[in-house]
Amino acid sequence: MRTDDLTGRTALVTGAGSGIGRETALLCAARGADLALCDVDVDGLAAVEAIVRGRGRSVLARQIDVADREAMRAFSAEVGGQIGAVDLLVNNAGVGLVGGFLDTELEDWDWIVSINILGVVHGCHFFLPPMVARGSGHVVNLASMAGYFANPALGAYSATKFAVLGLSEALGEELHGTGVGVTAVCPGIINTPITRSSRARGAADDPETRERFARLYERRNYTPERVAQNILKAVERDRAVAPVAPEAWAGYALKRLSPALKGWVSRKLATVADNGR
Repeated sequence: MRTDDLTGRTALVTGAGSGIGRETALLCAARGADLALCDVDVDGLAAVEAIVRGRGRSVLARQIDVADREAMRAFSAEVGGQIGAVDLLVNNAGVGLVGGFLDTELEDWDWIVSINILGVVHGCHFFLPPMVARGSGHVVNLASMAGYFANPALGAYSATKFAVLGLSEALGEELHGTGVGVTAVCPGIINTPITRSSRARGAADDPETRERFARLYERRNYTPERVAQNILKAVERDRAVAPVAPEAWAGYALKRLSPALKGWVSRKLATVADNGR
């Protein structure tokens, strides 16, 4: 699927009010796409909608929680009625949770699974069938470096992102030959609002620790704009798995070359995060 010129195509982006979702939506619009957008953040969503309309593109924007099955069903009916099958489906909406398994409550599991896993399932369930019926399009599911490089300080988050990666790879095989591609995007350490909005448990549930964590991402300063560019590049190349930042590529290689060394690095990274160093 060509992504340098998206004129005449429609992209649907969940979690489009900030971060990677926002920049992906804006880049698609800049390349000529019309948009269908959703987010729980009504103000952020409205700001993106205004920019897109200012660029002369049509946009359907709705305040929706991707964990809400009936809301997603209604959104898909509205999109289908106004647009039909979308060309690019970007299941981006997600949340973060910092903390080891022993510090994570069952309610935390309910919350993160409902968004990070079932949100992707809902997006695929409701928007993918029309794409398959038409015989063209591409699905992008936002996984994470934590989806193949497990971090003991991100137990629940890693579990959900492993699930997204696994679902994406299985779905890609299932859709082989249908004309619909599937890419799991694994960004890495990206400077987005999730660093401050994530829930934290145990030793990580400390304002100073959270601020150090956020500043680490800010100093790294790999921007959501760069991720958006790499998402569209991965779609054009029909990549099954697309690490983005250098550390994501390094982790991807390390997991395959030396699982034992990968485990040691993962534990060290978790210790650094806990100590704020």
